[in-house]
Amino acid sequence: MTDKVKILIVDDEPLIRDALAFKLTKEGYMVDTAEDGEKAIEKIDEIQYDIIISDVMMPFISGFELLKILKERGSHAPVLLLTSLNSENAVLKAFELGADDYMTKPFSPKELSTRIKKLLKKNES
Repeated sequence: MTDKVKILIVDDEPLIRDALAFKLTKEGYMVDTAEDGEKAIEKIDEIQYDIIISDVMMPFISGFELLKILKERGSHAPVLLLTSLNSENAVLKAFELGADDYMTKPFSPKELSTRIKKLLKKNES
C-alpha cells in the first residue's frame, strides 16, 4: 500500500484518545481524532478512513449510534469498538450493529495493534 493507512480514533477521554493517537502514529499510521460521535461524522464526511476505533459511551452520539450511522451510509471501513462495557449484551449489540471487533478497557496496546493489522488485512480481501 503506497498511501499511509488512515485511522480515526473517537473517544471522549482525552488521555486515551491522545495516547492511542501517539502510539499509532509511531507505528506509521495517519491518525485523526474526534472527541465524540458528532465530530467523528464531520471527519468521516471529509476523509475516507481505513479503520475507525470508537468508544461506546460518549456524549451526543454513542459509539453504537455512530456504528449504525456508518452502516446506513454504506461505510466499508472496519469498526473496532473500544469500551469499558464488557457485558455480554453490549458485545452482542455491537456485533449485531455491524462492529468488526470489540475490545474492553483496559487493553493491551500490543493486542490492539494486532487487531488493527488483522482488520486491515481482512478488509483488503
